[in-house]
Amino acid sequence: MLTVIIISKNEEANIRRCLESVRFADEVVVVDSGSSDDTVKIAREFTAKVFSTDWKGYGIQKQRALLHATGDWVLNIDADESISPALKDEILAAIRSNEADGYRIAIRMVFYGQPLKYSASPKRHIRLFKRTKAYYSNDIVHEKIVMAPGCDIKKIKEPIMHHSYQDISHVLYKLNKYSSYSAKIRIESGKRMGFVKNLISTAWMFGRCFILQRGFLDGRLGFLFALFSAQGTFFRGLKQLYRDKHINDLPKLIKHKEDTL
Repeated sequence: MLTVIIISKNEEANIRRCLESVRFADEVVVVDSGSSDDTVKIAREFTAKVFSTDWKGYGIQKQRALLHATGDWVLNIDADESISPALKDEILAAIRSNEADGYRIAIRMVFYGQPLKYSASPKRHIRLFKRTKAYYSNDIVHEKIVMAPGCDIKKIKEPIMHHSYQDISHVLYKLNKYSSYSAKIRIESGKRMGFVKNLISTAWMFGRCFILQRGFLDGRLGFLFALFSAQGTFFRGLKQLYRDKHINDLPKLIKHKEDTL
């Protein structure tokens, strides 16, 4: 039995596509953190397991969703992601084979309707796993799936499609949000940042995305994606140097800003 878990907040532009793509699952769990649009209404068209909670960060929210799952296997996807027919077949084949305890899946960014084949991060994340052998960390952002010792992890070839950015304004909003979260985590872990080091990190991020990962082969949108990735690195470092005044109340502050959009 396969359970799909999804967390959401004001995702009416994406969640129908997401839920349509996982109709093959035996169970779908949606945990929403106070949407003010039609996200919850749309989700209830597909599943009765829709829950509303407060917001404590991505790790805690995904763990809440995981606790509602009852399937032997769990597939975690975000509300702005979707599963292609080819990936669906590969997921079901992996479950039937039972050769591993978890599977890493690549993420392919879709920007203005164009899949970016080269620009996305080459890192694969554990998205499909046996429910009883995993849990989520409490990280506010960049949460981690923690597998039990000795688990066998394999890879799935087909990527998850990530429809992350609706337009340029949405990109800038997300850059601000995630750079604040990341800066807070780095400050709390004691990581230091200097102005020159931040400039070097920013240049490295652009070069990695556009040149090393061959983002230039994605054309103009590949250039924009590399530029936005570099900006995210720059603002994260800048917020380490010049801290947000309300950084300790960041989850509550960002939720307030989202509610007023």
